[in-house]
Amino acid sequence: MPVTDEAIEKIKGMIVSGELRPGMRLPKEADLAERLGLSRNSLREAVKALSLIRVLDVRQGDGTYVTSLEPRLLLDALGFVVDFHQDDTVLEFLEVRRILEPQAAAMAARAMPDAEITELRRVLDSLPPDASLDQLIDNDLEFHRKLALGSGNTVLCSLLDGLSGPTTRARVWRGLTEEGAVARTVEQHRAICDAVASRRPDLAQAWATVHIAGVEEWLRQMLGSADSALPPTS
Repeated sequence: MPVTDEAIEKIKGMIVSGELRPGMRLPKEADLAERLGLSRNSLREAVKALSLIRVLDVRQGDGTYVTSLEPRLLLDALGFVVDFHQDDTVLEFLEVRRILEPQAAAMAARAMPDAEITELRRVLDSLPPDASLDQLIDNDLEFHRKLALGSGNTVLCSLLDGLSGPTTRARVWRGLTEEGAVARTVEQHRAICDAVASRRPDLAQAWATVHIAGVEEWLRQMLGSADSALPPTS
């Protein structure tokens, strides 16, 4: 095992065992390196790597701390990583989203507080009839984010948020190229919201499946045709 990987594993072990808890400051570099039997250089590389994935927080002039380790924080890097993937891999992300999001919708139908359902409906009502594509995409992102939050599961919410980059790119291009896609999106959002509001987990799950599968099927057809690469949205 490379020395940096060994250093990472040893720090991880201290966190998993509870020796280092969220918010705690790590011992001084020299003391920690000696204690773990590591060189200071390999320890520095391990700390740098763990700070990139938000496990450690290096505060200049103050020291290095374990972060809160909340799922939202630790999964934040997911969105950064998935944006590098190409169009054929975007289809795989949509497949994952089709598995996860209907479950989130069903959970929201069971657990989402009435006030949050009202807010979810407000998001839909805030979209003007003559909305631009940018407004539609912003509205789409906000709707799906609030729906995921309504599940009450922070890990599920963070995973879906991390998948939003490439799947949104597919939705943008679908909206530009497929007739009626925007109207169907708005209609399906309302159907999902109505199912959540009426506390129908089965119906919410079904509509969410239809919603995600529609984008997935469109992309599958696009990738099967010539010149199918999706253009960048920015």
